[in-house]
Order: sequence, then structure tokens, then C-alpha cells
Amino acid sequence: MSEHSPHRLSDALTAQREAEIHRAARALLRRPLLRAAGAGAEAEEFRLVRRHSGALRTWFDRNTGWALLVDAEVARLRRTPGRDTDPSHPARDARTRLAFTRRRYVLICLALAVLERSEQQIALGRLAEQTVLAAADPELLASGIEFTLADREQRADLVAVVRLLLEWGVLAKVAGDEDTFLKGSGDALYDVDRRVLAGLLVARRGPSTVEPPGIGESAGPLFARRLTELSAELLTDSDELRNRALRHSLTRRLLDDPVLYYDELTEAETGYLTSQRGRLTRRISEFTGLVPEVRAEGIAMVDPDDQLTDLRMPDTGTDGHVTLLVAEYLAGRADTVPLTRLHRLIRGWAEEHTGFWRRAASAPGAEDELAAQAIDRLVSLGLLHRTENADGAPAVRARPALNRYRVGPTVLLEPGQKAPGSNRTQLKRKRTTR
Repeated sequence: MSEHSPHRLSDALTAQREAEIHRAARALLRRPLLRAAGAGAEAEEFRLVRRHSGALRTWFDRNTGWALLVDAEVARLRRTPGRDTDPSHPARDARTRLAFTRRRYVLICLALAVLERSEQQIALGRLAEQTVLAAADPELLASGIEFTLADREQRADLVAVVRLLLEWGVLAKVAGDEDTFLKGSGDALYDVDRRVLAGLLVARRGPSTVEPPGIGESAGPLFARRLTELSAELLTDSDELRNRALRHSLTRRLLDDPVLYYDELTEAETGYLTSQRGRLTRRISEFTGLVPEVRAEGIAMVDPDDQLTDLRMPDTGTDGHVTLLVAEYLAGRADTVPLTRLHRLIRGWAEEHTGFWRRAASAPGAEDELAAQAIDRLVSLGLLHRTENADGAPAVRARPALNRYRVGPTVLLEPGQKAPGSNRTQLKRKRTTR
């Protein structure tokens, strides 16, 4: 055997271990709760996470402050957002992908409370009955939340919640189907996974310990204050602890946000990022495979493998094409653009692309929904601001990163010649399932 063989073997084993840690880290960022009994790739990803839990736990604790809990059945990355004011990651209907309404969020909480007290199995009808009883709380009724299963819309709300719990692994279907319950002609039976249920809530303090509302406190400030209290960290009283808090906050933002804009940072965050930018981005890149794209206005950590993405730009289909056209129109514009102008543009585009877009896109009024979906996507990607005109009418304004979609002059290429900028990575939002 060659004298170099042990070294080559050691290098190969080290490379294999690093590759497995890399895959495990990406799996946790994509799905922060993994089950040993999960379907498809989830079970294999769980085994990788458990095998390398020590290295993963150390990295996440040092760089993000997120705790990693692993046992024989569940791996849970206790992921908290870099900022609690970002509304761009709503829970979505498993089938329609529409964002959850206020009532559906309340139903999630009520359903989880019912499941916490339930047996190991529960029928959908039983879950519905108990949720209706919980929703009869006078404080909920006073806040405008009503749930009685009186109509199909309310049944659809509960079904959407159940399908989300199935997706999370809180419930596992044993028999039946939600559609029959929705029609009022059947029921469904589920197993309740209590290990997953117990690991769902990520908060630095129990919700019951959050201070009650102050006298005369309005709903908006009350919600913001209580949300902040749930995830608030201990105050720092030394340079080392303050720097650690800044490192955690900025790393979370770089992992979560499609673009980290410098003008959104505090003075302390700006100072820390200016001196530590190379180290921060290098650590993230080595651990996750995300590639830093540094621009004058901020930093984007882009995933070249397109696995840590829950929202793409550009995308396919009518909605994706509309969004790209809106982005191209707004890119490079310094003015505020009223929604009415976008509606007129979309009506014209619908006629121009009538053979390629879905039929409903040409219907009267369809431009309102198409514009709303395009704006939601661009806002979520950090490419657009919602604002108002001088007269108070709804409007939008482009953010700097939207310039990457600016259409340049037409260039005729020779055979085999590469288009300028054709290797540009696409801007995509990382997954933030929590």
C-alpha cells in the first residue's frame, strides 16, 4: 500500500463528512422539523441530521442562536426570524397556495389546543366539534372571530388547517378523506404525533407569561408588543455579548431574506456588517452552499441549486409571466407608480398574450387579481415597496434589487457567443418554514 494511501483515505472521509453536514444543514433550513418516520427523503435527511447533530448544533448556536433538538424520532431546529415584522411568509393552503386568513390562523391555535388534550387518534368531526366549542370564547367573539361550521366556507377553513397539520406531521391520516367532510358526507381519522406537536412552538418565553394588554391599548400596537415579547432575547451588557447578538441577527437575516438592504439596518448592525461581511458570508457559504452576491445597496445569498427556495423569480405560467412583465416595467424607475396604471398595462398584455395566458386572464377585472399577485410576489422578494400617491391612492415603488430585471439594449450574437450577463443568478427567497 502506498504511504500516501492513509492520507488519501482520511481526506476522502473528511470530504464525505463535510458533504453530509452540508446536506443536513440544507435539509434543516428547508424543513426545520424532520421526522424519523417521514415520507420520501425526509427520513434520510433525519438520519443525516442525527448523525451530525453535534456539528450542526454548534454552528447554528454560534452563528444564529437557534437551538437544535434531536432525539430518536424528531429533529427540530428552533428557528426564529431575523425580524418579527416581516409579513411575507404566511401559512398557505396546501392546494390553492393562497395565504391564510385571520380566522384560519386562529383555527390553527384552537385545533392545536384541542389536539394537546386529545387521545392518540382523533376524527375530523370530533376535532371540528371541539374547535367550535373553543371558538365560543367570549373574547374571540368580541374580536370578530366566529366559527360555527354553519357554512361550507367555515368547513373549508378547518380543512385547510387540517391539511397544513398533515404537511407539518402533527397528524397522519389513518382513513377517510377531508373532501367528504367538506361535502358533509363523510369523515376522516388521524393519528396524533405528540412529539411533533410538542416541538411546534418556538418562543423564548411561554405565551401565558406575556403581559396582558394595557388599558386603552389598541390592537395593532398590542399585537406588535406581544409578538416582540415572545421572541425577545436577554439584554446584552458587554461588547462580546452585543457582538454575538449582532452576528446572530445578521446571519438570520442573510439566511431568511432574499436581499439584506443596508438602509434597513441600525447603526450598530451596519458597523458590524461593514467589518465582518467577509467572515459572515464565507461561513454561510461554506455551511449551506448559498453564494453571496454583494451589491451597492445590500447583500443577497443566492442558492444556485434552487433547493432552499419557496418563491421564485422569474416563474412559469401566466402569473409568473405577469410578474416578470411588471418587474421589467418598474425596474429602473425612480417614480411612484399607481396601481391603476399597472391595471391598464396588464389589460393590454392580456390581449397581446391571449394565446399563451390562461383564458380567465382576459376576463373583465382579472387585471386586479393578476396585479395583486404580482405585487405580493415582488414585495416578498424584497423588490418592491407598497406605498401611496400624493392623493392617497395605492401605488408601488421599485427597490434597488429590481434593477437586475431591467431590460437592456438588444444585442445580436454570433453563433456560440455567450450573452452578456447570461450567467447571472436568479433572485429567490429562501424557505422559511418555521
